[in-house]
Amino acid sequence: MTHQVLARKWRPRDFESLVGQDHVVRALSHALQTGRLHHAYLFTGTRGVGKTTVARILAKALNCETGVSARPCGRCAACTGIDAGRFVDCIELDAASNRGVDEMTQLLENAVYAPTAGRYKVYVIDEVHMLSAHAFNAMLKTLEEPPPHVVFVLATTDPQRVPVTVLSRCLQFNLRNMSPAAVAEHLASVLSAEGVAFDRGALDRIGRAAAGSMRDALSLLDQAIACGGGEVREPAVREMLGVVDAAWLVGILDALVARDGRLLVALADDMLAGNAPFERMLADLAALLQRIALAQVGAIADAGNPETLQRLAAAIAPEDLQVWYQIVIHGARDLPLAPDAHAGFTMVLLRLLAFGPDVGGSAGAARSSSAGPAQGCPEAARSGSARPGQAPRADAGGASSSAAPAGRTSVMRFDGDWPGLAARLQVAGLVQQFMHQSELIEVDGLRFRLRVPIRALAEPGTVKRVRAALGAHFGAPVRLDVEVGRVGQDTVAAASARGRVERQVQAQAAIDADPFVRTLIEDFDGSIVPGSVRPIERRDAISGDDA
Repeated sequence: MTHQVLARKWRPRDFESLVGQDHVVRALSHALQTGRLHHAYLFTGTRGVGKTTVARILAKALNCETGVSARPCGRCAACTGIDAGRFVDCIELDAASNRGVDEMTQLLENAVYAPTAGRYKVYVIDEVHMLSAHAFNAMLKTLEEPPPHVVFVLATTDPQRVPVTVLSRCLQFNLRNMSPAAVAEHLASVLSAEGVAFDRGALDRIGRAAAGSMRDALSLLDQAIACGGGEVREPAVREMLGVVDAAWLVGILDALVARDGRLLVALADDMLAGNAPFERMLADLAALLQRIALAQVGAIADAGNPETLQRLAAAIAPEDLQVWYQIVIHGARDLPLAPDAHAGFTMVLLRLLAFGPDVGGSAGAARSSSAGPAQGCPEAARSGSARPGQAPRADAGGASSSAAPAGRTSVMRFDGDWPGLAARLQVAGLVQQFMHQSELIEVDGLRFRLRVPIRALAEPGTVKRVRAALGAHFGAPVRLDVEVGRVGQDTVAAASARGRVERQVQAQAAIDADPFVRTLIEDFDGSIVPGSVRPIERRDAISGDDA
């Protein structure tokens, strides 16, 4: 077997070839050059970031026959022996399988003896957090004051499980996850040296899939070469990784912007036919929405297709994008609960459509049917018309879809009767409370200055929904300036309160004058229980008049 996998063939042999760990290289190089060496080092980080590799390079730097330096020669018996894993004074221990106190005791007993072939005995203990509590206790004294020829190098992916008594005796270095761009750049140099043709987009995908691990990236690169027949091309890598075609994601967002529900369902069906990974699809859709949000604030430019990114950033309102992002990540979380992945994915797309754009940016205004624009979106708000056969429905904040009479194309004028408008407007919830309790202070066309009695009614979300309902009613954008203060008696709420008092007085008078009631009081020395008289409201009453 002559082939050597890329992860082993391209494993760094010195500090110069180590990728993405400049802070560790700088510290260790300075210590080696100045002779300020510590007796115990702890390297932490996720898998594949180079913990054991750095330990081996450090062992070579300490035992190179040319002397202790930050640049071991790589050719002497010590360097080649450490690279091959057969140097007698570089002892590697896997704590996951040698975690007991007996193994640790044996290791420490041999530590007292001088090196056989090198300058230092270097003990590399991988996954040190797997050692038992007794094993940690056995090594503490030696770890604190080892013989002058011994250097401990500990590595772990879980430093939280290492006792603080051990941490305090080590110099600790945290190896970072490598960025996708750095991984892709290194893979490009590897493939160039190997003489393998590649697409840069394919390497970007591998860099993202590696999740910061260079070892994982090189393993994926080996697999990509095999899948691509000796080349690394983006279609083959996309199929290998089960990633999503970006055209599908852009198509989804374009359909959402166009409010085309039928196209969304058709896209989901096409993805099912194409064996698309729906879990990955939602993850990539969330990532695309995040990049669009960054583009909207000028914080990122998409290197792959900046025109598409900027077009979507301009087409999607920031508040809608934030709602879509939340829907997508929650949909990915709930996807295992769906009857099947395709059904769950389709419902996520329809949920995105249901929470699409509306008048004034309100999250709860009118929505469209899957066939076209809703009455609550800007185009319909200008005309005030509804799609034939489309039934109105109220939103969560109280704004109704029945915004204007069908067929009206002109802007409705305000007649100056704010309480009348508030009573006529078919809304509910907070929007209704706003309309009924607000007082008109000033009006200029469709610009209203209003006063509300409590601050809760002046919250931006509530004002937004009121603006949406009024804009749909008048068939044109409405501006609201809202202040908080004492309101007068010219409000629907005040009029309703006065009406209730009047009806109560009338009901009390009617009871007092009733002959039968008067007979009961006079003959039996009775009395009317205070507060027991209530006016009877008609079920079909509109104005609230009693029967």
